[in-house]
Formats: sequence, structure tokens, C-alpha cells
Amino acid sequence: MLGVVTVVAMANPLLTDKAMGLGNLDKRNDSWAPPTVEPMNDGPVTRWDGGIMTVAGTASATMMLLVLILASATVTWLSIDAPAPGEMVQIPFGWVIGGFIIGLIAVMVGSFKPHLARIAAPIYALAEGVVLGAISRAYSEQYNGIVLQAVGATLGVFVVMLLLYRSRIIKVTDRTRRIVMGAMMGLMAFYLVSFVIGMFGSMPSFISDASPMGIAFSLFVAGLAAFSLALDFDMIEKGVANKLPAHMEWFCALGLVVTLVWLYLEILRLLSKLREN
Repeated sequence: MLGVVTVVAMANPLLTDKAMGLGNLDKRNDSWAPPTVEPMNDGPVTRWDGGIMTVAGTASATMMLLVLILASATVTWLSIDAPAPGEMVQIPFGWVIGGFIIGLIAVMVGSFKPHLARIAAPIYALAEGVVLGAISRAYSEQYNGIVLQAVGATLGVFVVMLLLYRSRIIKVTDRTRRIVMGAMMGLMAFYLVSFVIGMFGSMPSFISDASPMGIAFSLFVAGLAAFSLALDFDMIEKGVANKLPAHMEWFCALGLVVTLVWLYLEILRLLSKLREN
């Protein structure tokens, strides 16, 4: 199940030049040119007082989505009965599948209709919170304290990547973006093929086992998720520089939260493998 949820979690490239309407990137020097497109006429912008996209507004929207995920995950966690001694925790798979589907639909709506992201993003956060709450509870019953470790590691990676990006130690170029996006698409295809194979036989063992190859695979995927944060930061910076409408704050926040969910799931998987050794 975690592998399937990961496919949706990494359904990000949400933040692309095309999706954000940034068609004026100067390819010669990889800088931004002033926008020449006509203003978007999708109705009122998302921020209630109107205006243009800002970093502070995007950060506020991101924090709100994270709070919704935490609240939804907490309710789901508490609603799952503690298992009897020697038994496995009973996960409500109907909730997980329902949250999975709703989250996927919300991401797709936000991706194709950015001006609706203010509605799609909170729906995604609430639905994904159900999924994360159930999965986290299952891991917690098997590995004591692993959830707090995964949350802490995810926050730590986020802060480090932000500092590396802001200090320009990590620079996002067109070539870098193509490499990362290509790796993400390849990984997504691999997960989907593995899931289909698993329906008729068994999935590749290294996806979930604690062998050296399995740990190396999880390290690679977690690293890819971490580097995807730099791409998200870059697109947010572009949106602010091009003075996009304020509703793009929710669109960018949705993309960033999707990446954080993916990173958390991969770190959770990696820590569980390390616990097995």
C-alpha cells in the first residue's frame, strides 16, 4: 500500500513553467524576463484582498495545509483501535483507499485548474491526512517512535534544502530540472509497473526489504524527493518574480506539500528498513 500511495505523493511535477504560465524564461541566461502574457481572467484571486503572489502568502498557505494534514492524520490515528497483544493493528483500508482517490483527484484538479487550488489544496490535505494517519499508525505499532523520527527528519531535510537553495549552493537550471523530472517520471513508472506485477505475483523485493540494495534504493528515492524541494523553491521564486496572481500561492503550496508528503513516506520506509538491521 505504501508503494501505491507514494505514486500519488510524487505526482508532482505540479510546479512547472507551463502550469504556472511562465513562458518568458530567457533560455540564454536562465533568468526571468518580465511577463508579457495577458492577466488571467479566472475570476477573483485567491487572497481575499486581491493582489499578487508573495513568498509570505505561499508560506502561509503551506502552513495551513500542513495543519490540516496534521489534524486529519491525528483524528485518523486516534480512531484506530489499539491491537490486542500479539496481533497486527487493523487499518481501515476503506478510509485509506478513499483518501488516496480523493487526494489524487484534488491534485489533478489543482494541476489543471490552478485558480481552483485554493479549494483543491485543503481537500487534498484533509484526504492525505487520513492516508498518512493510518499508515503512520501501522508503522508506529511495529516500530516504536519511528513516526516522530520520520517527521523530524522530514522537517530537517526541508530546512537544509531551503538553506542550500537560498545560499545558492544548490542552483536549479534547466538541465538540473530535466534530470530530476526525468528521474521522477522513471521512478513513477517503476512503481506502477511493480504494482501491476505485484497483483499477479510479487513485487521486486528490494522495494520493501532491508537488504543493502533495498536500503540503497530508499536512500536514492528519499534523496530524489529532497532535491525536488529545490525545484519547488525555484518555481515559487519564479512565480513571485513574475508577479503572478495571488491564487498561485495556493497552487505552489499544494505542489510543495505534495513533495513533503512524498519525502515523509520515503523517510518512513527508509527508517523501517534501518530498524530491521
